[in-house]
Amino acid sequence: MKKSRLFGFLTAGLAAAALFVGGVKTASANTTLTVGASANPHAIILKHVQKQLKKEGVNLKVKVYDDYILPNKALANGDIDANYFQHTPFLDNWNKKNHGTLISAGNVHLEPIAVYSKKYKSLKDLPKGAKIYVSSNTADYGRILKIFKDAGLITLKKGTKLASANFDDIKTNKKHLKFVHTFEAKLMPKLYESNEAAATVINANYAVQAGLNPSKDSIARESDSSDYANLIAIRKDEKNNKAVKKLVKALQSKSTQKWIKKHFKGAVLPAK
Repeated sequence: MKKSRLFGFLTAGLAAAALFVGGVKTASANTTLTVGASANPHAIILKHVQKQLKKEGVNLKVKVYDDYILPNKALANGDIDANYFQHTPFLDNWNKKNHGTLISAGNVHLEPIAVYSKKYKSLKDLPKGAKIYVSSNTADYGRILKIFKDAGLITLKKGTKLASANFDDIKTNKKHLKFVHTFEAKLMPKLYESNEAAATVINANYAVQAGLNPSKDSIARESDSSDYANLIAIRKDEKNNKAVKKLVKALQSKSTQKWIKKHFKGAVLPAK
């Protein structure tokens, strides 16, 4: 009788221990979320919601990247749980080139790409044959072309789709502007400072890091209603991850969106 009772206690104890260990593992996997992000503004925005997520049981860890190449590789390889640095055309282009299956979990903000110049005050002031420095990020070409098209400086070939457009799609270029697009995106602020070109196109995150404000310092920028909102990217099999859903909800909340607009003073805008 005593042996039977002792065996029962031992069995129950082992089962409880196994449940405890399993429970700890599951909790850790469900509550710790590592997100890769550009330093500014993405990592700053993520850190803004860290405390809120902590209260909701999500331990948000931010891993900073200084380029547009490694974050998607790290996500696809499972080194991080999500990333936050890109827009839909960039993600689609990456998936196409790398046979990837990464998806968007939701839009967060817009970084208006803009044109900067130390020599001219508007696009219409650009002289004939002016050199325009643009990054080699092909996913941004459509939004850049739209800025120059809306300014009346170029027209595009019939049927051109901005999401996949490139500079060969220019039909007319009345000022014979020369678009030089061989530079890494992160180098654009330095090229702007070098004052080699008549104008330089810079992504907002790199502009902000360099102390530039797209709303105040540029000579032209894309519309607030642009389709190039920055998003949270995840692996396809993580679309039902509760921690990811809590993250996106926190980032898209009215309070966070209001904070984004106020904190970055128009350099970064809430996604529409």
